[in-house]
Amino acid sequence: MVFIVLRFLWRGVKKKPVHKLLNFTPMSKIINLFLAFCVLMGFVGCKTGNQWLKLPIEPSQQTLLWEISGKNLKQPSYIFGTFHLLCKEDLVWSENLKKAFAASQKLYLEMDLDEVSNTMGALFCMNMKGNKTLKDFYTPEEYKRIETYFKDSLKMPFAMLNKFKPLMLESLLYPGLMKCKAMSGVEEGLMKFAKEQKKDVEGFENIQFQCAVFDSVPYEIQAKGLLRTIDSLATYKAEFNTMLQLYKTQQLGLLDSLLNRQNETTGASMDILLYNRNKNWVAQMKNLMPKAGLFVAVGAGHLPGPQGVLQLLRKEGYSVKPIKNL
Repeated sequence: MVFIVLRFLWRGVKKKPVHKLLNFTPMSKIINLFLAFCVLMGFVGCKTGNQWLKLPIEPSQQTLLWEISGKNLKQPSYIFGTFHLLCKEDLVWSENLKKAFAASQKLYLEMDLDEVSNTMGALFCMNMKGNKTLKDFYTPEEYKRIETYFKDSLKMPFAMLNKFKPLMLESLLYPGLMKCKAMSGVEEGLMKFAKEQKKDVEGFENIQFQCAVFDSVPYEIQAKGLLRTIDSLATYKAEFNTMLQLYKTQQLGLLDSLLNRQNETTGASMDILLYNRNKNWVAQMKNLMPKAGLFVAVGAGHLPGPQGVLQLLRKEGYSVKPIKNL
């Protein structure tokens, strides 16, 4: 689980000191991005470099857009795998995606990022419980390394972060991994489409649920992950770029292989971060899809694999077929 106190980048803002950008970022969007990043990066013990790109690719998995039909559905719904922040130039909408979106009645995201209650609730989600501080989890030397990194590399006043959950802090490393001056949010783009087409926007989860997910991972494990990432940032950057490349080439099969290479940070937490949430979303979709055609947009890491959303939908009796997304 790992990251993103920075939806501040999604409106194409030029890079500024992180503490200034945080002042303009709705907390609900930070939380949602952070949780998504955790699924894609923090609990992945992936190899670096291009090793993953040499694995065989299953052509049927090489898309991010899928049509859901059959069973008791009068019209199809669609599901799209997102990568919650991209360089602005990488955010491209295919004609098939635009057609699928136009044919749907509602947009469903992991969480409604503009819901007021989510925005307000997120303010209580950033800090550790029990009046804990980072000093409770590190030796003086380790704490100094982390403090120095945030002050020198991110130009952040560390005092304002001392009670933050370590996973939240780890997310602040995200901007430095992206080789672009401006970023865009995939969900933000879809929400813009929805507004233009006067479609309702809903979320499968609320901020209370997502905060509970963060708290389910012991702070000791979170703290260990933050320190490890700072100490091996070059490796972390290579892993991230591999993940991004898999997404941009729409290789869901490889993405699933990568996600299943658990490291010591993961353990049973994949059930909490990924699999249990997948089951919950499919249960909601079963009730919603007979009433209206949905366009569902969730993190791409949730889609593939035996416990992914696509396979769970098939087990429920739906036909799930890939749609070319070029």
